[in-house]
Amino acid sequence: MEINALLDKLEANLKQQVSKRNLVNPLMIGIHTGGVWIAEQLHQRLAISEPLGMLDISFYRDDFSQIGVHPHVKPSSMPPHIEGRDIILVDDVFYTGRTIRAALNEIFDYGRPNQVLLAVLIERDGKQIPIAPDCIGTRMVLADNQRIKLTGPKPLAVHLETLSHE
Repeated sequence: MEINALLDKLEANLKQQVSKRNLVNPLMIGIHTGGVWIAEQLHQRLAISEPLGMLDISFYRDDFSQIGVHPHVKPSSMPPHIEGRDIILVDDVFYTGRTIRAALNEIFDYGRPNQVLLAVLIERDGKQIPIAPDCIGTRMVLADNQRIKLTGPKPLAVHLETLSHE
């Protein structure tokens, strides 16, 4: 998959939604790790003046008690004022919606935003909760033994992997 073509399409969709929803001086927040890489690209392309926010949702996951803490938890880096702000939340792959639910919970711990626009590079089949992205680079339907792998940040690339059933 060509990353620049996906980013171009996501950027165009995002510009359209920002205008349509009348976002004023939006704050962009990326979800670690792949969402931050995508957000860095979009933040630069859209020339957003506010610093990029970064979330690590490890402690907000609903499967935390089952899988434990990821060994590479990164600190969240958020601006001090979220209250009443327009936010663009960015992730790499939207699958079940659970990552986004966790990210929204963390954002609301910092304050109540005016609105949140969700931008994802790839939306794939498998939604489990009633959350959907506002802007996407592409939609994909994958087989059970396939997954999407983002590598980066430099060079940033997207790969489709087929898992072996051994």
